[in-house]
Amino acid sequence: MGVAFFLPKAILGIWSGLIFNQTHTKMSEILESLFGSKERARLLRFFLQNPDVLFDTAEIARRNMLRGIKIRREIEMLVRVKFIIKNTQKGKAFYRLNQNFDFYPELKNLIAKSNTSPQCKSLERVSRIGNVKLAVISGVFINYHKSKADMIIVGDDIGKAKLRNLMNSLEAEIGKEINFVLMTMEEFKYRLNMLDKFVLEFLEGPNEEVINKVAGLKQFIAKRKL
Repeated sequence: MGVAFFLPKAILGIWSGLIFNQTHTKMSEILESLFGSKERARLLRFFLQNPDVLFDTAEIARRNMLRGIKIRREIEMLVRVKFIIKNTQKGKAFYRLNQNFDFYPELKNLIAKSNTSPQCKSLERVSRIGNVKLAVISGVFINYHKSKADMIIVGDDIGKAKLRNLMNSLEAEIGKEINFVLMTMEEFKYRLNMLDKFVLEFLEGPNEEVINKVAGLKQFIAKRKL
């Protein structure tokens, strides 16, 4: 079932080599290789990102955009090695992370590193949802837990279905709900001119730009930091 899962120290060694020798390889692809499948990598990330929550099989499949017999086999394997715990309530099975799992700290650290940009493949699709002028990430994407949002998207003619599909993909890839804020260009300019606290704190705090077509924004933020 993939011995790499049972050898975290070996994984960490492999991880270091991959970081230096495969700089163009997406981290999610590396994790899938290390852990044997996309399904397993997503489930590991999902439970590690939501350590205190019980989930049934249907919710796990929906949140991770997985289906079929594969996910049931992976869940059974994770229960068998005691990475997750199975609880039965009124005849229905629920699962949660076993925080006493022997290698919990190592796996949590490993998965956290895989969420950051540019490792998140779904971020490449942001430009396709409409006329996006600005997309900035923070929070869960860069492991900055003080941020009040994970992502700000500014643009016009944003397709609701495309936006929903993008967020579903991001959440499935990261394993956690994305707290995002969507604004039109007009609203963004107004809030920037009014020195909106939320917008300024987000842009002046730790973040990474995915798209920036707003003229003069970098200079404006840089001057405020002086």
